[in-house]
Amino acid sequence: MHRRLLARTAPLGLVLALALTGCGTDDGSDPNTPSGEATERTSTPEPSETPTETESAEPEEELPSNVITITRQGGKITPNGERVKVPLGEEITLAIEADEAGELHVHSTPEQEISYKKGISAHQLTFKQPGVVEVESHEPDVVVLQLQVS
Repeated sequence: MHRRLLARTAPLGLVLALALTGCGTDDGSDPNTPSGEATERTSTPEPSETPTETESAEPEEELPSNVITITRQGGKITPNGERVKVPLGEEITLAIEADEAGELHVHSTPEQEISYKKGISAHQLTFKQPGVVEVESHEPDVVVLQLQVS
């Protein structure tokens, strides 16, 4: 079941990796100067709050085990009640791909709500208590995930 989840998340991971990777390079050189001569930069790049991923030559790249993909398409949400093991105290990411905005309820201590917009979004969670944490939607009314925290 875990491999099936990874196989379903691979395309979303590739989309996220491409979204985080720039389309071109900025090596500091000016196209008007001869090759090998770099021009001085006038601005300092802003630090990124989102870690970037390295692209692999392998087209079947597996996502890290701490990324769980949730898809909302045509009023249905997948996975549907699947149980996933989550390490205690480690950050996990819910990668949500949705055709409309919505909200998920995370029944942890303390309880959390995740609002997401149409499109692709990523939401980080960390659990400090072991147990089973249900992630559910009220529209449609379904248990999306059961996170087994240990």
